[in-house]
Amino acid sequence: MIFPFMAMANVQSLDDALRATYTACVGIDDELSDLKKMAGINTAITAVGTVAGAGATVTGFVKQSRDKQAEELEKLIKELSEIEDNKTSPTSEQIAQFEREFNESYDKNLSSITLTEQLEQLNAKSKKLGNWRTGLMAGSTATNVAGAIIAGTNKVDEDLNTQIKNCLVAVGDLRGAMMQARMNGQDISEAQSIVDACGEYEFADLSKINKRATGAAISAGVGATTGLVGTITSASANSDNVRGDNTDAGKKKEKNLNVASNILAGTTTAASATATVFNATQIKAIKQVAEIAQKCTGVLK
Repeated sequence: MIFPFMAMANVQSLDDALRATYTACVGIDDELSDLKKMAGINTAITAVGTVAGAGATVTGFVKQSRDKQAEELEKLIKELSEIEDNKTSPTSEQIAQFEREFNESYDKNLSSITLTEQLEQLNAKSKKLGNWRTGLMAGSTATNVAGAIIAGTNKVDEDLNTQIKNCLVAVGDLRGAMMQARMNGQDISEAQSIVDACGEYEFADLSKINKRATGAAISAGVGATTGLVGTITSASANSDNVRGDNTDAGKKKEKNLNVASNILAGTTTAASATATVFNATQIKAIKQVAEIAQKCTGVLK
């Protein structure tokens, strides 16, 4: 007879348990709402970075095509100069060969423009495309930096984790108070609805939220790093010093820098896309816990 009495003496009254549950569980919904909002913002940011990176990649390959055309035209100009400098007239076979190369290497709609003018136009387009690529890479870098910072902080912190644990402890105490209240003939319907709703926190997997945040931060960090290197490489490749060096070594350097820029643009795009996926899946993970929080807050009001 003594032990049941002692156990019952340690049980809170129903009203006290309800108040304690309200104090412990209220506010969780707002915290999760902020997490979900920031995850949505970060998804949009890294998506913009993905688009910018993709644009830089496409622009880089278009530039590569223009550079190839310019290279062919330079070759034709050199051949034409050699023919004109030759004391003897070119053979019909040489003329036919030159015409074939000429027709294959420039826009036929500009046939009235001299080779030199055609080359100048191609170089101008290449320069502009190079500037666009650099600008797009810089934009993708900036969004990835922002994405990494947001993802790194958009996690379930110790305070929120502790609050959810305290809420579950309060729900457990409320269950004990309900048993005593039922024995006393009290109405426990309100308490039962709170236990049913807030008790679902037991099944909430908070680790998913933080894992997605970590994945997004790492991916965006990679995108920021490759984007920064790509921006510098693209700017260098498109600089007057590099473009103006017409030696074999200079042309090789420019080509290698452009190839590296395109590869880095593609890598940045992939990293941004991965970060976007992590952010999107983090929203889903947050929503699963937020639904519990909404139910819990709803019955507490």
